[in-house]
Amino acid sequence: MNIPPIQPPVDTANIPVEELAGNKHLTEQQKIAEASRQFEAIMLRQILSESQKPVITSEFTDNSTAAGIYQDYITNTLADSISKSGTFGLAKMFEHQLSHPSSKAGSTGKNALAPTSQKPVVVLNPENSNQKNPMPLSIVNP
Repeated sequence: MNIPPIQPPVDTANIPVEELAGNKHLTEQQKIAEASRQFEAIMLRQILSESQKPVITSEFTDNSTAAGIYQDYITNTLADSISKSGTFGLAKMFEHQLSHPSSKAGSTGKNALAPTSQKPVVVLNPENSNQKNPMPLSIVNP
């Protein structure tokens, strides 16, 4: 009887993004999920770093190098922990967008998330423009 060796699950959180695509131990879905999570962490870092900047500077604001390093460390740690928890939701949305379409979309080729009811669309018609109405609009039912 030939039993394959048991391999521990790979912790994708410790794999650098540069080595993600070439990693042979991960499935395509795991690679997409980890890339999405890391992209979410990058976006969170930018949001958090901008939100922590003082609106009004004063003489009591600590602008030292040590304070900047500490603030960056806090921002990076907070962004990573939020993205690893999965509660923010951007990574799941990115993962869904990057994943291959499932067979649930049907044979029509339409996206499974597309709305079933069609709404009128406003279209700009530049060729029908005149002096009185410089940007004429048309309402079209798709």
